[in-house]
This record gives sequence, structure tokens and C-alpha cells, in this order.
Amino acid sequence: MTELIRGKVAQVLNSREIAINVGSAVGVVSGMYFQVLAAPEDIRDPDTDEVLGVIDRPKVRVRVTDVQEKLSVATTYRKRRVNIGGAGILGYTSSMADLLKPAKWVTEYETLKTEEKTWEDLDEEESYVNTGDIVVQIVEETDEE
Repeated sequence: MTELIRGKVAQVLNSREIAINVGSAVGVVSGMYFQVLAAPEDIRDPDTDEVLGVIDRPKVRVRVTDVQEKLSVATTYRKRRVNIGGAGILGYTSSMADLLKPAKWVTEYETLKTEEKTWEDLDEEESYVNTGDIVVQIVEETDEE
């Protein structure tokens, strides 16, 4: 089995893009998938407090969109449809007026949720992705675009 490519978040660029510190020099190609990981977590036995093992906890998945020799840019790609309009006939609402409005569906993409300064303002509340976070290649990912 081939060794998975590992690197780190070099910079959070905006609410959907990061720069990672690995590029074509180590085999990164456009379209490759990575997941950003939280710090490894020890799992302890509740009775003995013995460390049973260590697990990685994924924060977010990204797909590489631009590759240079020593760095790559990757973006979030998971999305969901959200109704920002009226309730429509089958929707739930707190007002009668909303029942008569048609549903208005938009596509929202997953964001990085960071507290670091970026090129744009982020309206997320939690910190998920930070400079220095480890990124690991994902081998078999389905394209969810």
C-alpha cells in the first residue's frame, strides 16, 4: 500500500479555502482529497486509566484545486440545499403568510469555521481549522458536487 500524503495547513485563505504545505514535489495533484484533523486524542480505559489507543478526529474534508511545487490550495466541497424562502405547501412555519410563499432553495457549501484572520469575514461561531492543523490524503472519496 502506498503511503498517504500528510502535510499541514499553512494558511486559512477564506471561509472555504486553505493553503497546505505539500505540493507536486510529493505527489499532490489537482482533484486529490484531504481531511483536516484535530490533534490526536488518547482513548483511556475508564477503570484503569490506561491509554488504549489514539484516534484522529476529522474536522473537514477538502479537495485540491491548485497545485504548486511546495504548496496546494484546497477548498471545501460538501454542500446541502437549504430553503430560505417560504414554507411552501408541505413546509413548517410559524406564520400563515409564510405558508403562501413559495420555497426558495439555495445551495450552501460547508465552510472551514475558523477564528484566524482571513481574506474575508467569516460568520461562523466555532473554530475548526487553524494554521498548523494536520492534513491527510483521502484515497477513495466520492465527488459530492
